[in-house]
Amino acid sequence: MKVKHPTIEERFIPLTAWSDSSANALTKCVVSFINMSGGFAERINTMGVYQQAKQVKDVDGKMRTIGKGKYIPGGSTKGSADISATIKGRAVKIEVKYGKDRMSESQKEYQENTERAGGIYYIARDFDSFIEWYDKLISEL
Repeated sequence: MKVKHPTIEERFIPLTAWSDSSANALTKCVVSFINMSGGFAERINTMGVYQQAKQVKDVDGKMRTIGKGKYIPGGSTKGSADISATIKGRAVKIEVKYGKDRMSESQKEYQENTERAGGIYYIARDFDSFIEWYDKLISEL
């Protein structure tokens, strides 16, 4: 905010509210923390796209639907982690699991492939545990 609004006094810049009360909020916290700590992190969107059925106007001027909509899978690797990061020159993949959410078989395979290639993989379930892991990782690198 200081860079974007240099004329505003620092005491008037609002603090950002942080929370790990959902998967999206935890993902935002982790990405922001890594970026503010000198690393680089980005959220990876692995969702596909729903393509609506074709809409046409008939001779009476009414809109009609032809066929059905369909789901088009995304182009990312199946099982990709939610966050891709570089920390002290190392490739780090972070999967966010919130509540009762569990890893799928394709996610487990992605983890194995990442670690086999020398990358670091972590499953983030809450922000406090992530910070403990991050501090340990930084001291080892």
